[in-house]
Amino acid sequence: MSMIPDFHVFVCITNRPPQAGGSCGNIGSGKVMEQMQFAIMENDLMGRVRMNGTTCLGPCDDGVNMVVYPEGTFYAHVTPEDVPEIVKEHFIGGKAVQRLVYKGA
Repeated sequence: MSMIPDFHVFVCITNRPPQAGGSCGNIGSGKVMEQMQFAIMENDLMGRVRMNGTTCLGPCDDGVNMVVYPEGTFYAHVTPEDVPEIVKEHFIGGKAVQRLVYKGA
């Protein structure tokens, strides 16, 4: 297994207090990470894709947020149901899932 993955995925796991507004941890980033781990294993991508939880990536109201390197693709509004499409299209097919790419403010 290579120590340097083809893709490195960072999923926001921040849990802000409710009075501070939305946060990825509060709306299900743990489930996104769980589904991503299963999909990585199911598609035999363990050496090619590495995933980590991270603190805030920025647009909290647009979460669950994740960023994929090396290209720096920023995904927003990711749900567990989106994970198979991200794995198939991005990690296997090499193309970002455009409907989930963060559009900015």
